[in-house]
Formats: sequence, C-alpha cells, structure tokens
Amino acid sequence: MDIRKPIAIAAAVAAAVSAFTACDKKNKMTASVPIIVENASVSSTESTTTIPVETFPDYPVTYPEIEKQTAGNLYEAEGGILNGGARVAFDLPEFSGDGYVTGFGSEGKASVAFEIDVPTNQHYDLSFNISSDKIVNCRITLGDQQLTVFKTNDSGKFTYITLYGVFLTKGKQKLEIIPENGDMCFDYLKIENNTSLSDISYDAKGELVNKNAGESAKELMSFLSENYGKHMITGQYAYGGDNSELDLIYRTTGKYPVIRFSTTDVPDESFDESFKEINAAAEWYLNGGISCLSWYWNAPSDTKSSIHTTDTDFDISKAVTSIKLSELTEEEIRELYSKGSISKECYGLILDIDNMAGQLTSLKNRGVPILWRPLPEGCGDWFWWGSKGEKPYKWLWQLIYDRFTKYFELDNLIWIWNGQSESSMVDRRTFDIASVDLYLNNEKDYGHRYYEEFAAVQKFVGTDKILAISECGSVPDMDAAFRDNAVWSFFGVWYGKYIQTENGDYNEEYTNKEALIRAYNSDGALTLDEYMKLRGFDESESAAEEKKEEKDE
Repeated sequence: MDIRKPIAIAAAVAAAVSAFTACDKKNKMTASVPIIVENASVSSTESTTTIPVETFPDYPVTYPEIEKQTAGNLYEAEGGILNGGARVAFDLPEFSGDGYVTGFGSEGKASVAFEIDVPTNQHYDLSFNISSDKIVNCRITLGDQQLTVFKTNDSGKFTYITLYGVFLTKGKQKLEIIPENGDMCFDYLKIENNTSLSDISYDAKGELVNKNAGESAKELMSFLSENYGKHMITGQYAYGGDNSELDLIYRTTGKYPVIRFSTTDVPDESFDESFKEINAAAEWYLNGGISCLSWYWNAPSDTKSSIHTTDTDFDISKAVTSIKLSELTEEEIRELYSKGSISKECYGLILDIDNMAGQLTSLKNRGVPILWRPLPEGCGDWFWWGSKGEKPYKWLWQLIYDRFTKYFELDNLIWIWNGQSESSMVDRRTFDIASVDLYLNNEKDYGHRYYEEFAAVQKFVGTDKILAISECGSVPDMDAAFRDNAVWSFFGVWYGKYIQTENGDYNEEYTNKEALIRAYNSDGALTLDEYMKLRGFDESESAAEEKKEEKDE
C-alpha cells in the first residue's frame, strides 16, 4: 500500500489562496463565462466575447386540473387482453377471480393489457398481485408511453406490489404490464385514489447540523430552506475544471444553472492538477453561483486504486477500529500505525481524509460554502466504501464528519448524505440534506419515479431534512414535479453523454432539446440569473459600476 506523505494544510491553503488573491464578486454575464470576475487570475476560459444566444419566454407550471375523488377498481388479469403467449392458469392457491395469467416466458414479448376507466384527473395507487419464484423486471406502459418499471419479489406467493401516486387523466386508457426477463403469475390489478401525497412536507428547518457552521454556509442553507418546495434549483456536473457543460446549457436554453456540480479526490499528482476542481468551485461561487463537490474517492491502495469495488483490492472492513481517531494529531495517528494499533488500511484512509481537508480548508479561507457530498451512493457494493456492508460505511462517514468538523474545524460545508436506502442511513445529526441519484429509463419516465422516490426517502429521513437529486441522467419535468408534489430542492445532471455529444454539441438522447428549454425557462425552475436577483445581485447596477470604473481609468 502506498502510504503517501500527508499534504501540509498550510501548503494546500497557500496553493489555493494564491490563485484567488485578486478575486472579487461581480455580476456580468456572457455566453462563454457566466459572470466575469474582475482581475481574476483563474478563469474557466479566457474568452469574453459575447455570443448571440436565443432567449425563450417563461413557461408557467401547467398540468390538468386535479379533482380528488375516492375511487377503486379491480381488474382481473384473466379478463384482460392476453398477448404473446400469456395464458390463464389455475394451479396456485389463493388467487382472485377465475384464475391468473402466466406463460410470459423470458423474452419480454408476452403481456397483459387492460382498458381502464379513470374516473377523474388525480393521483392513483396501482397495485399488482403477483407471484414469482424469481425477481422479474416488469415494464408498465400507459397508452404508447412507458410509465415505469418495477421488480417483483421471489417469495413464490401472491404479493401486493404497489406503485404510489401515479397521475392518470380522466377517461378510458390502455394500461399494459410486460414482464421482461422471466415468467410470473399475475392475479389482478387494483386502482385506488392516492392519499399519501398529503403526507409530503417542505417544512425543513434549515438549521445546519454543525453548530459551529460559518455565516456563508448558514446563509446558503437558509436560502435552500426558504425556497424548498417553491422552486427546483437547476444544476449541472462539469468535468475537467472548466464550464463547457454549463456554457452548452446557456447556448441551448438562454439560461445558466445555479449549481456547478463536480467530482474531486485527494491529490496524487501536482498541486495545480489536484486543485483544478477546487479552484473552479471557488470561482463559480465567487461569480455568484453555488458549488457542490462530490468525493469520488480512489481507494488508498498502491496496487489497485479505484472507486469501484471490482477494480480495487482495498478492503474497508480492515480499516474499522474502535479507537477514537477523529481529534488525534497526525503524529499521534502515525504512532498508532507504527505500533500496529491501527491497520495500514485505516492509516491510508486518515491520510486521504486529511489531504481532502486541506483542499476544503482552502475554500473555507476564501469564504466559499460548499454543498459537500462524500461517499456517494453508499448502499450496494459498486463502490469500495459500501462494499462490506453498512457498518464500515457508517463508521467511515462518522470519521470523516468528526475529523472535518472537530479537528479541522471546517465550517463551510453543507453535508449531503447520499446513502440511497434506509438501511445505510447514517446518524441524522451528521447530515443536512438527503439526496438520491435517479437515472430513469428514458425522458418520458419523469413523473412517477420522482414522486415515488421523494415520498419513500422523506418517510424514513423525516420532514425536517431537505431532499435533493444529487445525480440524474435527464432534466426533471417541472410540470410533473409540481403536479406530483415532488419538488426536490435541486438536481444535478451528470456530465458526458447525458449532456454532450463527442464533438461538444447538445445530446438529445436523454433530454430532448425542447424539454431542456422548457425546464430551464419554467417558472418552477430557478436559474442563475434568477438566483442572483433573489440573493441581491443587481446586474444593471454592476454594469453601471463597471462603466464608471472604466471611465475613471
């Protein structure tokens, strides 16, 4: 294992601060740089040429008028339209009606369709009574559009599987269920009006878990809390330290996102390279936006270092210790390692944690608050920090939180927990925002899963925490979000193919251009220009001030 030298915090701070000694908040907007920082020595691009960009009208949030009404209909599977070899059977006990439907095969060609009669425009719960010996992916379509995909269980008994809060419009419609990868026994479909929407709340208190948080972090958290449920704050991941993805959105929609998302890791090359994303995050904030950093942490291994479990030999379970390390000095931790009191895995983690603290300290010293998302997608085994189960993951989260807040006194972080499941939930006193990553099947699958995930997370996290989408593949449909009462605080679209083609043009595969334009110009979305006005930045006054300065010169 490569036990790298800890990067001195003072050196890290000096490297970052020197890059911003001339920065000051300004408020000019161009196509290539959202806001030019006067005399800035660090910039995502040198060009200040204004590129003509098409503007679009504001789109009000619109959806069919909802008329709440008690309703309930049961559709027996054997009474539906059977396709592709699906057939009626009677062998299993405890089925409803005159039988159930099976014979779907494993090629995704067989289905059962229903002509449903929807009494009114409102949200419904769709329940499927299904028995299966294996987990089967079931695709649901409504008319000619995919509604969602769900998984059966493998209990071998008839079990209710319910999709909550599905919006249906009044009238006769065709609803079809298509098992994609295996046979199952389908008994009936039950449709009832939804009642859980009223349980959703946007009353998050907005108090940071770090009681010693700095003013800039408090102000940002207060803003997020005050606007929670009123707008969805726009965000986009940037790659490589520049803003090409954000500029592309501006050229396409006439609007910039508020939040610049990016990923970071501990330095393993030069200072300049390792601080590229840190500097870019600081610049975006100093220019009037919000910055979010996700720690995609390459495991501290000298043989196979990666974020992915399959690509590293690092074993987090060997690092776990009952020794309280969070407030020990580097010398004390080094002594524990030399005596064999902690493992090389544990020591390697501490070195990386301290190195990352150096980068974040540079942001603290510039007064830059950060939406901070360590250990993304903590459940499951695709990343090494979640590969050995919940206990090591929660131990590591607590170690990071305590060392950052107590030892390094980082007061500029708003902590985002992205565990993705109730079982991996860390101490709620160590995170401010709960987030999920949502990669939908296609851009037509906007509405249902956003509500379903929102309701599920709020149920176990509580109504006092802000909920957000930390990663997604397509831009949320604002109309559907407000219709379904699933107004996440913010979203961040991943970079690469989810936004750009290989030659840098806008890629419509995941969000078509019309949908992107409508989302960014929706009254339900908050974009950079609107955010700056709400925060008190006046573009016209800034322009007038600049002209006066030029005249004086």
